[in-house]
Amino acid sequence: MQPTQGKLHLGNLEGALRNWVKLQEEYDMFACIVDWHALTTMIERPEEITENSFGVAVDYLAAGLDPEKTVIFIQSQVKEHAELYLLFSMVTPLGWLERVPTFKEKRDSLTAGAEASHGLLGYPVLQAADILLYRPYGVPVGKDQVPHLELTREIARRFNYLYGDTLPEIANVLSDIPVMIGLDGRKMSKSYDNAIYIADSDDETAKKIMSAYTDPKKIRKDDPGHPEGCAVFSLHSVYNRENADNVEKECRAGARGCVSCKRECIESVITNLAPMRERRAELVKDPGQVFRVLEQGADRARAVAGETMADVRKSMGLL
Repeated sequence: MQPTQGKLHLGNLEGALRNWVKLQEEYDMFACIVDWHALTTMIERPEEITENSFGVAVDYLAAGLDPEKTVIFIQSQVKEHAELYLLFSMVTPLGWLERVPTFKEKRDSLTAGAEASHGLLGYPVLQAADILLYRPYGVPVGKDQVPHLELTREIARRFNYLYGDTLPEIANVLSDIPVMIGLDGRKMSKSYDNAIYIADSDDETAKKIMSAYTDPKKIRKDDPGHPEGCAVFSLHSVYNRENADNVEKECRAGARGCVSCKRECIESVITNLAPMRERRAELVKDPGQVFRVLEQGADRARAVAGETMADVRKSMGLL
C-alpha cells in the first residue's frame, strides 16, 4: 500500500488487510509499504512519507499481520527494487505504458500546471519489480484489480523470452472483496475525503456515520428506503452482518428511520473495531517495536531480493 496518508481506512481494511491476515496462514507473504510510489504524487512533500509509512505499518500490525509470518517492510529500504525497476524499464516498450488506463487517470488528476513525470509513466514497471523481485506464486487481488497485474505478466514474459526462464508467471489469488461505500455515497477513498479510518476515535467514527449519505428519497421514517448505494447500509453489511438482512427488510418496508439505523450502525462499527484500535494505541506508544519490525522485515526481504537479482544478472550476462 502507498503511504500517501499515515493511516488506512475501512476500504483498505476490508478490501485488502482482512484478506492478507487470512492468507498469511497459508502462504509466506511479503507486505510492502511502497514509499517510492508515493513520490509520484508527493514529490514536493517527501518528508511526510516517512511519517506516513510508520502509520501504515502500525495499521498493518493492528489489523493482525504477524511479523513472524509476514515480511513487513518499506520499499526504499530494499534497494533491489530500484535495480530491477531499472532493468525492467529497458525491456518494457513505451507503448505498453502509454496504454495503461491508470496512467491517464493519474495524469488527469494532477494539480493545475503540474506535468506528468517519468516516474508516473513508469509506475507499472516499478510495480512489476515490487512483485517479481520475490518470485511469488501470486498476488492477492479482487476481480476488479486483475487487469492491473497483466502488465506485470507481460514484462515477465518479455524478460524470459529475451534471457531465459527466470521469473514466474504470477497467479491472481482472487477473493470476494467488498467495495466499501464512502460517507458521500462514492467508493471510500482518501482522495474523496469520505473515509472512516482505523485510527479514528469512537467519537470521530460516530460523527462521520451520523453525517453519512443515505437515501435522498427517504424523507420520513415510513417512506420506503433503497439500501443499495446507502453508505450506512454498506457499513451494516460488513460490521452488522447478523442483522443486515433485517436492516434491509425494515428499510425497504419503511419500518426503519435513518437516524436509528445510523445509531445501530455506529454501535456495530465501534464494537467491531475496538480490539484493533486498542492494539493500534499500544503500538503508537511503542514506536521502537514498530521500527524493529520494519528493520527485520527489510533484512528478510533483502535476502530474498538479493537471490533474485543474482539470477537476473546471470540471465542477462551482467557482471
